[in-house]
Amino acid sequence: MFREQRRKQAADKLAVGVEWRGTDDHVFTTGWGEPIHPDTVSSLIATVIKRYNSPAQGARPGQPLPHARLHDLRHVHATTLLLAGVPVHVVAARLGHADPSITLGVYAHVIRTAEASAAEIFAQAIGE
Repeated sequence: MFREQRRKQAADKLAVGVEWRGTDDHVFTTGWGEPIHPDTVSSLIATVIKRYNSPAQGARPGQPLPHARLHDLRHVHATTLLLAGVPVHVVAARLGHADPSITLGVYAHVIRTAEASAAEIFAQAIGE
């Protein structure tokens, strides 16, 4: 998917020529290469969810998607990594947190859940 997006950007860059304003460090850009504002992407996510939940044709899904923002995907990513046992300092680096204590503060509830699971696994391992 990202390779296809990069190909589309390369085509846009060729089409726009010297008016291209972008750099190579943004995945999603306007047609002239500037970064897309995050609110634009968030509103597009809401539109996609709405169309999925209420399609113009065909049946509605059995399980509709809940409202979500772009920022919610960040939380899903961090939560999934932490519950999978990825160390907090690694998750903090992926999120761009300067200090893992920021990650610990935001995701303390997830870490407590993971700790409870670890305790249960340990108890089973020692035969309790």
